[in-house]
Amino acid sequence: MTSLAPISATRLERVSCSSLVDAVRARWRHPSYVLDLVTPTPGRVLFGPAITLAFMPARADLRHPVDHDFAANFYSAAQGSEPGSVLVMSSGGHPDAALGGSRKLSRLERAGVAGVLADGRLRDFGELAEYGFATYCRGETVAQGGDLVMPWATNVPIEIGGVAVVPGDYVYADGAGAVVIPASAVDEILEYAQAREVQDRESMEAIQAEDPDLVMEQGEDRPHPPKVM
Repeated sequence: MTSLAPISATRLERVSCSSLVDAVRARWRHPSYVLDLVTPTPGRVLFGPAITLAFMPARADLRHPVDHDFAANFYSAAQGSEPGSVLVMSSGGHPDAALGGSRKLSRLERAGVAGVLADGRLRDFGELAEYGFATYCRGETVAQGGDLVMPWATNVPIEIGGVAVVPGDYVYADGAGAVVIPASAVDEILEYAQAREVQDRESMEAIQAEDPDLVMEQGEDRPHPPKVM
């Protein structure tokens, strides 16, 4: 996993999911963002390098009490990870299945994990809201998911919402959605996103002062953000 200097909370306050998506798309055209997420921790921003847990459709004939146990797989994924990592879980093709709940995910707080991004549902939103980490998923459920999916592999490339997540990628999530940022470019992506936010604020100020008649004659002059190299 790529080791980078800690990214300050101040830098994160200057960006949003939208500006980060703009920054990633200016550099690469591959799918990078995930929509339609739900959170029991509104207002909390999730950010950090990804550790991954891949689920697959349950197979009773293959299930092993350790190899396919959530606790064992979580500790395997988190072992040696940086403080503030993000647990990213794929759904094994079952986005409505429960991938965990407050009991299983209580391990994240003790391990110093920043939060979880799950491409499936989670149980116990009330209890999850009381933990110190941020949680984003496909929604809440009341049913256990063990008959549908089971943990299969840790710290492997996975797919969530049509987006590839490689261990070590940086994940950002807020109320608008989530974006996956390749670790090799996280600093420049943040810099671009900050510049984009400044530019958007300046554009908003210009819009408030614009002359409608002049706009109808000349159109809108759209400034171009700096390029991401």
